[in-house]
Amino acid sequence: MNIYVGNLSFQATEDSLRQAFAAFGEVSDAKIIMDRETGRSRGFAFVEMPDDAAGQSAIDGLDGTELEGRPLRVNQARPKTSGGGGGGGRY
Repeated sequence: MNIYVGNLSFQATEDSLRQAFAAFGEVSDAKIIMDRETGRSRGFAFVEMPDDAAGQSAIDGLDGTELEGRPLRVNQARPKTSGGGGGGGRY
């Protein structure tokens, strides 16, 4: 299960995130999304858990709890949508 973690503190690390989720089951990946230009955290992350039941337990158990002083928003990640902006051409 791919899990979205929002409202993440800028001090949070992938290790602290992994530890928080490991209390609910195996964590296969934890990735904090970084800004390309500044190299700082963008305030959200994705955690991958191979067991859906453990993932749901982590969502239920961690949503609204504090990590590094900020209440987390935790839910199942939505699939990436294709598309994005297309620029209109000039005529």
